[in-house]
Amino acid sequence: MTFQPTSVPFLSTTAFNGDQNNTNVTECPQLYDWEWLHTSQPVYILIITVLGIVFNVFVLGVFCFHKKACTVAEIYLSNLAAADLVLVSCLPFWAVYISNGFNWPFGLFMCKVVNLGIKINAYSSIYFLVLISIDRYVALVHTMSHARMRRPKYAKLGCLLMWGFSLLLSVPTIVFRKVKYFPEYNANACFLEYPNMTAGLFFDGILIVFSFIIPILFILFCTIKIIQALKIQAIERLNAQNTEQKATNLMLAVLLAFLICWVPFHLVTTLDVLLRAEILGGCHLEAVLEICNQISTYLAFFNSVFNPILYVIVGKNFRKKVCELFQHWRIRKRPNSDSSRSSNLSATLKTLV
Repeated sequence: MTFQPTSVPFLSTTAFNGDQNNTNVTECPQLYDWEWLHTSQPVYILIITVLGIVFNVFVLGVFCFHKKACTVAEIYLSNLAAADLVLVSCLPFWAVYISNGFNWPFGLFMCKVVNLGIKINAYSSIYFLVLISIDRYVALVHTMSHARMRRPKYAKLGCLLMWGFSLLLSVPTIVFRKVKYFPEYNANACFLEYPNMTAGLFFDGILIVFSFIIPILFILFCTIKIIQALKIQAIERLNAQNTEQKATNLMLAVLLAFLICWVPFHLVTTLDVLLRAEILGGCHLEAVLEICNQISTYLAFFNSVFNPILYVIVGKNFRKKVCELFQHWRIRKRPNSDSSRSSNLSATLKTLV
């Protein structure tokens, strides 16, 4: 018998739920054929993995090897690319897991580590966007009074704190992830086993509040103030405005992409929490949420591929850095080829003499 998940097992907490009091899964009949999950989704995950690794390594390479030091905004964007790289590096394990009929072959340690990497991305990505939004807010709204805040050392410290905060919020993944054999499904599953339903609802609530509601409120406040500041810029400050607007346009584009990719996931997670808390009910709703969980999760994963594309399309300063980096490499390569030609010529002359 093929194992049928109740939801996406790596981000959701309801798959393989160890709480015996939750009987919704057993009461409702299986309404959909899940064969498509084992065939099509591993291919999609591998495509996301390859594109995500190539694109994000490219972004990090440009930021790291360019001769100029990164600006504050670029420090935040490079950390966002690093978070996306962590995520896509974990996805191949789940491609194998799904194609293997939800049999986890990598052991308990990798079960915890892979899920930890995915959960850290869910938290850190949006908090790096919060830092980017605050930076744009200070740059455009409090240009003079808080200029000292916009220093690279403070940006690096902020990123370090966000990585630590994301790791702290991901501790339940380390504690409660288990690998257990389910004889009724013939599946050795990597799943979240909370001690009871209340704990599951509590940690899902933390995910919704700290990875979506609170950071989105910060971002919306900063975005509204930024747009207002851009509207009232004086004519004599137009050149300075254009410089800041390039970074602001990229921030707004990355933010919009994040909302498009992640809002469906958080909405589905919220409905799933309400369903398990028995505030909502019904087999039809549960079946719809199962499908929506799959779609919204893989849409969220696509954000890790979409961000580097936006850097190239919208980020004029990033494109400039790419061109300068390639020109620098070309200049360095040319003298080497010229010197090799000279050495070859001298060797030929010596042979002739």
